[in-house]
Amino acid sequence: MAINVNAEIRNVAGKGAARSIRNNKNIPAVIYGEKKAPVAIELNGRDFEMLLKQPYLRTKLFQIKTANGTEDAMLMDIQYHPVTDAVVHVDFKRIDVKSPVNVVVPVEVINAETSKGLKLGGVLNFAVRKVALRGLIDVIPEKITIDLATMTIGDSVHGTDLVLPAGVELGLHQAELAFATIGGKMPEEADANKSAAPAAAPAKK
Repeated sequence: MAINVNAEIRNVAGKGAARSIRNNKNIPAVIYGEKKAPVAIELNGRDFEMLLKQPYLRTKLFQIKTANGTEDAMLMDIQYHPVTDAVVHVDFKRIDVKSPVNVVVPVEVINAETSKGLKLGGVLNFAVRKVALRGLIDVIPEKITIDLATMTIGDSVHGTDLVLPAGVELGLHQAELAFATIGGKMPEEADANKSAAPAAAPAKK
């Protein structure tokens, strides 16, 4: 579902104008891309701060309404004040909703408490926690999950093992990445190694 944002066109640019906007508790922003001229806009500061409480905003379609019409865009960057952490500027990139976009989304693991491998004493190595995807904005998922329930010691999940929605594909160089691995030795293997260990030599008198 698209996020609807109302914004005002900024007719004056520059640091002084941006400072004035922030003094009024609003946020300067820009919309760029799609071979069109950038448009400087002003966001309602309170509304945008509330919006930031929502998760996965960088996978969402924003429909930004101004006096010039409505722009389809994605949130690309948020700049924060180094001391107060207040939002000082926001970048949006125009998109064509009928064309694929490239997005990086988080990867999460589930069912660690019931994982076969972890119950056997294995150790989870969750090495890659983000994945690059390509697809239409309305089918890009907010996140990708890896189910550990049936994984046992020695199992790995690579990019090609990830479960993706129809119409979504992996980005470049993602297929062979090992996102999660359960390492360690199977109990019988560990017992066999102990049995095969040579007895300690008797101490010399």
